[in-house]
Amino acid sequence: MNFSDILENISKDKFRSSANKLLNECFILKRCKDTASDYLFILNNREIFASYFELLGYELMIQEEQGVIGLNNSAGTGRIHLKKIESILLLILRLLYIEKRKQLAQIDDVIILADEIYDKYNMLKLNAKLDKTTLRNSLGLFKRYHLIQNLDPDMSNPDTRIMIYPSILFAVMVTSLEEVYQNAKEKLEKYANGGDDGGTTELADDEETDENETC
Repeated sequence: MNFSDILENISKDKFRSSANKLLNECFILKRCKDTASDYLFILNNREIFASYFELLGYELMIQEEQGVIGLNNSAGTGRIHLKKIESILLLILRLLYIEKRKQLAQIDDVIILADEIYDKYNMLKLNAKLDKTTLRNSLGLFKRYHLIQNLDPDMSNPDTRIMIYPSILFAVMVTSLEEVYQNAKEKLEKYANGGDDGGTTELADDEETDENETC
């Protein structure tokens, strides 16, 4: 039986839409209104999606406990290259997510204030100040890939509420929450001490990127 035959029993349009969304937006979330229907569709047709993405060299990753679906490519292709400041902010969001979950174990949604990001960043005592434009642009990127969602309009305003999705844990695959926490802390310490973690490449504008902080 070929792949076309397998698709006979499901909506081809929905399959195409969900598959493209997964490829282009990194994560499909159960609790995100923009991806909730795709999450259920993929979950109900996981064997078909797994077979399809296996042909493309991807492993379909389904984390039902967290309500997250993503892709993993063991060859290291299909990754998003982040600027160093974006990697730092991603690590800060990861730390904030884990800290909030530890404080309030029963909560479903982790919501922070943008001011908490500023505070964490300032604690690193880096030479470069975190300005509003940089924060707004970085958070906009993370929103695009379903890592966060702003609950107020201006993401750079210190009082803006930001929901951090559990997909933040899977931007880099690790085995446990504690490992994510320690990994993020160690990387932030390296950045604070002037290190770049050795995993960098160059963008056209010569800004550093970190391949390790990608999905």
